[in-house]
Amino acid sequence: MKQMTHAEMLRLKRWNTPTIYNGWEAITRHDRTSGWFNREETRDYMPEMGPMVGRAITVVIEPGNPEHPKALPRAAAEYRDYVASVPGPKIVLVHDLDKPEVIGSFWGEVNANTHRALGCVGTITDGAIRDLDEMRNAGFKAIARRMCVGHAFSTPVRWGCEVEVFGTTVEPGRLIHADKHGFLVIPPEDEEQILEAALFMDANECNTVIPAARSAAGRSFEEILAGLDAAGRAFRDAAASQFESGGEW
Repeated sequence: MKQMTHAEMLRLKRWNTPTIYNGWEAITRHDRTSGWFNREETRDYMPEMGPMVGRAITVVIEPGNPEHPKALPRAAAEYRDYVASVPGPKIVLVHDLDKPEVIGSFWGEVNANTHRALGCVGTITDGAIRDLDEMRNAGFKAIARRMCVGHAFSTPVRWGCEVEVFGTTVEPGRLIHADKHGFLVIPPEDEEQILEAALFMDANECNTVIPAARSAAGRSFEEILAGLDAAGRAFRDAAASQFESGGEW
């Protein structure tokens, strides 16, 4: 299976996550209703930064447990070694064991700058963030459940392992596309075609169903409905011809 290059990730980043999903559902053999995107609501704290794309770096924390720093004195350094060992761009997925409570944040000004220096572009955490303005200043995007004031005992507990964030299980190394709508985990076997598929399906909409809806001026409802039906058929035919899938229309 061909992995997406950094240059291709930069092209993928030009489109929002729903557009990437539209391309993905046209090519995937997986169940498009579960397992590959967030099942719980997310919040993008830097929507002005647009989408982020990268490989999943995974870490588990439990800020409410004061025993971790004593039991794992080398954890932070060893975790940073792991982060540095993975090629970028990277997105840090954080599983907070305190959930549904929020005791402390793994993120703040220092950790955001540290991870940015190690090739990470942002985080998806089902816990909290803090130092929002400073994180934004570091150019480190954050999708999180909420904000909080302290870090408590936010020592890394495990890393490079499978994690669950916002109701979705993610393995390290998975390609992630995320923005204000949520996130999509792209299966390895779909990486090679995902960019082409997303671009095709976006163009397919622009060539068929969108102009049919935008060209309503001066037409009767009967004419509009007939035009929408014809555009839907054209959309499905184009998608089926390209990917053997009819798409949503």
